Amino acid sequence: MVATKSNMIPLGTKAHPFTLLETQTKKVLSFSNQTEGKGFLFAFICNHCPFVIHLKNHFPTLFNQWNKEDLKVYAISANDAVKYPDDSPQKMAVYAEEFNFEFPYLFDETQVIAKSYGAVCTPDFFLYDGNQKLYYRGQYDSSRPGIGEEVTGTDLINAVSLLLSGKSPPSDQKPSLGCNIKWK
Repeated sequence: MVATKSNMIPLGTKAHPFTLLETQTKKVLSFSNQTEGKGFLFAFICNHCPFVIHLKNHFPTLFNQWNKEDLKVYAISANDAVKYPDDSPQKMAVYAEEFNFEFPYLFDETQVIAKSYGAVCTPDFFLYDGNQKLYYRGQYDSSRPGIGEEVTGTDLINAVSLLLSGKSPPSDQKPSLGCNIKWK
């Protein structure tokens, strides 16, 4: 496991359109500049990373709630599924079912979308406002596997709360830390 910090791309960066396989329904799902919502959260995750596993009992409930509040949530895995079969679309669908994802879990087979967003690790979070401009990028919270700190989602929850209340982005944005994306 190589611990990698996320890229802190500039706030205001525009979200990138995509069409990806949604692993639960096996249909393609598109995101474009016509997609509407109060905001958009892109969570680059995977099934096998210890940093994601550390959060797996917390984030699905939170993401499901936000999705119902018209903050569109997209979980995306870009790992090489040939070298890392636990991250295959079939196993992603099982994972999404097991943890009750009510938001899409998308497979970025070509890894183009992860690269376009500047994602480099799992988990890596990118929150965009209703105009699809980057509002927050960084960590879920400061907990990490093995350090005994409770998972709270504090950093991301704060950013979403500020976004939904029409306030300025949080000034203190810390990079996420996780496994590097398994590039082809």
